[in-house]
Amino acid sequence: MKKPLIALGLLVVLALGTWAWVHQRDKGDEGALVLYGNVDIRQISLAFDGAGRVGELRAEEGDRVSAGAVLAVLDTRTLALQAKQAQAQIEVQQQSLRRLRAGSRPQEIAQARSRVTAAQADAARAEQDLERLQGIAANTQGRGVSAQDLDRARSTSQVAQARVAEQREALRLSELGPRAEDVAAAAAQLEAAQAQLALLQHQIAQGELKAPTDAVVRSRLLEPGDMATPQRPVFALALTQPKWVRVYVDEPNLSRVKPGMQARVSTDGSAGRSITGRVGYISSVAEFTPKSVQTEELRTSLVYEVRVLVDDPQDVLRLGQPVTVRLTPAAAQ
Repeated sequence: MKKPLIALGLLVVLALGTWAWVHQRDKGDEGALVLYGNVDIRQISLAFDGAGRVGELRAEEGDRVSAGAVLAVLDTRTLALQAKQAQAQIEVQQQSLRRLRAGSRPQEIAQARSRVTAAQADAARAEQDLERLQGIAANTQGRGVSAQDLDRARSTSQVAQARVAEQREALRLSELGPRAEDVAAAAAQLEAAQAQLALLQHQIAQGELKAPTDAVVRSRLLEPGDMATPQRPVFALALTQPKWVRVYVDEPNLSRVKPGMQARVSTDGSAGRSITGRVGYISSVAEFTPKSVQTEELRTSLVYEVRVLVDDPQDVLRLGQPVTVRLTPAAAQ
């Protein structure tokens, strides 16, 4: 007899507790503005900057990735060979520029002086031969030497003198060194080769596809062996922060919504738990209520879009998930 009475007493206590909780909750929500909407998340279509064949993928759908993590790699062996070739070209240009800036070696100058001396000796001998022939012609009234021999000796002497002048100019150029224009041209060629190498190294670095921020991989759109281009995304990423809820408020209640006011966001399966948020944006233009808003009386009304930024460190909310947003007058203060 006592057991049924005890069980009945427990039921009464439980019913009273449930009524008190519901009453207190309704009291806390008294005057609250209840809005319905869906979770919205920013997404990134991640693609390579250049074209190439996908060599490796390092992420799957659902993986959480951190900013800077390498998600995919292109086959850059051809670019690596081109970079090696450009490096060799830079070394050639550096040696050429170093040779021009150093000028002529002492041995080269000494060699040029020796050529001048040899040319002077040839010119002196040719001059002596000419003077001897002219002397013979003068003593013999032109009968001892033919006119052709005199002309030949005279030409030989002139050629020897010209060769002396040529070797002297060559010596002067050796002592002066290369022209400034030649040095500047070699320096410009070196810079061009270095720029080409930097471009190839940049293209090789772009062969790694990195996550720009913390995110979750929503879709893996290519596979190893596929050809990637800047127009073909490899991954679709969903940003974990920020998240917001897109809701709509009718004109009579628009004055009750203020930027920065606190909000509580709950889902159908949250079992009374809610996520905090705040109003971040209120549209200044009215629009027709979208069909995703689950209130029949508002489907054909003009409403204003409101975005509620939510703090969801546990990543509970999902893209497109329907939610309920409660704004209270006290939260607006």
